[in-house]
Amino acid sequence: MGNNDILPLVLLVARPAAGKSEIIEYLANKIEDSVRSKEYHIGQINVIDDFPFLWRWFEEDDLLESMGKERLFTDRDGYFKDEIYWDLLIQLINLEYAKSLKDSDIESGYTTIIEFSRGKQHGGYRRAFSLLSDAILKNLAIMYVDVPWEESLRKNRKRFNPQHPESILEHSLPDEKMEFLYRECDFSEIAHGNQGLITINKHEVPFVVFYNYDDVTTKMNEELGKRLRFSLAQLWKLKSQSLTQK
Repeated sequence: MGNNDILPLVLLVARPAAGKSEIIEYLANKIEDSVRSKEYHIGQINVIDDFPFLWRWFEEDDLLESMGKERLFTDRDGYFKDEIYWDLLIQLINLEYAKSLKDSDIESGYTTIIEFSRGKQHGGYRRAFSLLSDAILKNLAIMYVDVPWEESLRKNRKRFNPQHPESILEHSLPDEKMEFLYRECDFSEIAHGNQGLITINKHEVPFVVFYNYDDVTTKMNEELGKRLRFSLAQLWKLKSQSLTQK
């Protein structure tokens, strides 16, 4: 199987605790490399997640406050002091992807998976997608993990580990912050149906919806593998078709 059969760049988006990180964990560590590339259209995985940037800002603000200085990014409740920081997170993703392209291994035989969440309260996916670089958009395919709001809230509560609040898989948000930031989601307003194309800054970007209403991602079993194979095959087909039409 050649590299043309591998998705070079997948954007994995959903509410917090919808199953994004579990999908990455499954693809990266639960299946063999040869199976992943042949059956899932995913190469060696390079992950770009905005949470480490965000967590770093929390830590830096806490340090500044302990030094008697003003917090720069967030208030004591963990909300951004300026909405521009949501945009800055996307620019940091753009920067990380640009740096990864300088690595020839990343450019050939790898799949970069970008992961983040957005709610309508801070511009939604419409705003975030519009800020993605052309370098990302020309290679991009999107998988949206769809769960009911109540399921996202349940898993957010369940996954919290106070010993590892910085962990991508074990961090959590207070209920009131989840409600304020993420209850309202605009993905279905810009992507109609369960698969198709979204026009972003003149780029036709394929998308599929991965339904996780029954929390199959937590189980990490063959049913998760089956659904991912189907969804990623559809995504690869859409991406291939969009490239041939250019």
